[in-house]
Amino acid sequence: MKLFLSGFFYLLTLYSAIAQALPNLKQPPSSAQLFGEQIISTGLYERDFALSPDGKEIFYTLQAPQGGFQTILHLIKLPDGKWSKPAVASFAGQYSDLEPAFSPDGQKLYFSSNRPLTGTNTKDFDIWVTEKIDDQWQKPRNLGLPINTPMDEYYPAITRSGNLYFTAAYKNAICKEDIYVAKWENGKYSDPLPMDTAINSKTYEFNAYVSPEEDLIIFTSYGRSDDKGRGDLYLSRKDKLGNWLPAENLTAINSDKLDYCPFISFDKKAFYFTSERNTLSKTYLEKPATMAGLIRSFTNTQNGGGDIYWVSMESLLEKSRIP
Repeated sequence: MKLFLSGFFYLLTLYSAIAQALPNLKQPPSSAQLFGEQIISTGLYERDFALSPDGKEIFYTLQAPQGGFQTILHLIKLPDGKWSKPAVASFAGQYSDLEPAFSPDGQKLYFSSNRPLTGTNTKDFDIWVTEKIDDQWQKPRNLGLPINTPMDEYYPAITRSGNLYFTAAYKNAICKEDIYVAKWENGKYSDPLPMDTAINSKTYEFNAYVSPEEDLIIFTSYGRSDDKGRGDLYLSRKDKLGNWLPAENLTAINSDKLDYCPFISFDKKAFYFTSERNTLSKTYLEKPATMAGLIRSFTNTQNGGGDIYWVSMESLLEKSRIP
C-alpha cells in the first residue's frame, strides 16, 4: 500500500506542474465539454466539482484508479485573474476525502471522509465540515449524530435553511441506496429521512445537488427503465405547494456510461458533472497502433476514468426540454 501511494503522489506531483489558464467561468459552452482539459481533467480520475459562491476557489476529488485512495484538490484565483496550480487541500491528503460542497455563504466546506474520530485507524465514511477563518480552512470536524452513523454517508449538499441532503443506504431506505434529508430545526439536525418517491425509487439514487433555495435537485440514478447506461442524471423541481415533482431524465447530457456528481454554479449559469465516457471502447482500430499512440490514448482524457465536464445550464434545460 505504501508503494502504491508513493506512486500515486508522484503522479500527483506531475499533475500539479501543469499551469494553463482555465476557461472564463462566466461563459459556459452550449454543449457539454471537458472542463479545464489537461489542468483539471487530465486522464487521471477526477470527480466532484465545487466552485465557491464568489468564484474564487475550486475544490474537486482526485481518485486512484478503480477506487481506493481519494483526496480533495484545491485551486484559488490569483490577483492577476489566473488560477493557482491544483494542490492537495490543506485539510486533506492522508485519508480518503471526497465530494466537497460549499455552504451558500462560502464559509464552510462539507465533504465525506473515512478519517478517524480519534487515533489513526480509518472508519466508515462520514460527513465532515471545515470552516474558513481569516482565509484559512480550519481543522475539519465530524458532524456527529444524527447525521453520521456506523453506516456510510456520502455527497453532502447544504442549503440556505441549513437543511442537509446526503446519500446513504440505511435500513429505512425506500430500496437500495437513497437520498436523505436532515432538517435544521431549533439549532440542530433532525433525524434524516429518505426523500419521497418523486426522487427515490426501487433502485439506486445517489450524489444529489440541491439548490440553495431547495427548489431544484439533480441526482444520479442507476437501473431505471430510461437509464442509458451505468447511471444517468435526473432533475426535479418543486410544485407550487412545495412538493417535489417526479424526476425527469436529463436526456441531453447523459451517455451510456456513468454520469454523476452534479453541481450548478451559484450564479446558476454553469452545470458541472463527472462522466466516465470513453473514446477507447472500440475493440479494434482503423490502423495498427503504435506504442506511443497507445500510451497517449490510454493516459489521456475520456479513457474511461472520470473527467469533469461543464455546459450552460440554460442550454442544458432547453435541450432536455425541461422548463
